[in-house]
Amino acid sequence: MKNQWFGLLLAGLCSLATAGEVTFKDPSGDDDGPGGYIYPTDAVYRPGSFDLTELTVKAKGKKVDFEVSVAQKLDDPWGMGTGFSVQMVFIFIDTKEGGHTQGVPGTNVTFAKDSAWDKVVILSPQSKSRVTSEAKEKAADIIGDIVVPTRTNGKGKSISGSVKLKDLGEGDPTTWGYQVVVQSNEGFPGKTDLLTRKVNEFEGQHRFGGGNDGDCDPHVADILAGAGKGEDSEKQAQYDMLKYACDEEGNGKQAVLTMVRAK
Repeated sequence: MKNQWFGLLLAGLCSLATAGEVTFKDPSGDDDGPGGYIYPTDAVYRPGSFDLTELTVKAKGKKVDFEVSVAQKLDDPWGMGTGFSVQMVFIFIDTKEGGHTQGVPGTNVTFAKDSAWDKVVILSPQSKSRVTSEAKEKAADIIGDIVVPTRTNGKGKSISGSVKLKDLGEGDPTTWGYQVVVQSNEGFPGKTDLLTRKVNEFEGQHRFGGGNDGDCDPHVADILAGAGKGEDSEKQAQYDMLKYACDEEGNGKQAVLTMVRAK
């Protein structure tokens, strides 16, 4: 009886320790978009820099903490002052029915209707004022659903930021759907790109290669896929999700993403 009581107490403590928190895993070695993408040639883009390994979401009272981890240790070669420079992360969140099926400008992705996103949290080394200004100019139609932490920090292999729960919506964050798009911070983006780096047919000093010079290919290095458990099979699930089609003019069918859920 004593051992049974102790087991129940331990189970209760374990449940309490994970209350309000959800973690998704992603396998290493799939930071090549739909398969075959190549990193830019400049030395600042170190192998694994865009290789998503984990997303952790923690709800704490009136705020929600987000932490995204990659395979390579972060550094700040461009002196952004945030502990990282080259990464740019979009965390799309499905909190309720309905929402947006078009991704953020510059990502070149869409979302399935049953995975439409309601809010997107942007983790960028750029200042909040720069990100917000760019969003107002290039994503005015969805500006109300773009959430930017006051400060985003990079330490070790993890990028983190906190936002107000009320800015995300009502409900339990552990029951929401999530999709993480790992991109690259671009200080001199295209006219319609929200601080995102392009993927071209051939790689260059600051351009990913292996894609298309039009706007049909996903400008994405890595995403969550499958059940978000980090299993090796999720690599193929990612490649399948990021499939796209291009015609000779660079137009075609963009990739369609779905959400990953813990519950």
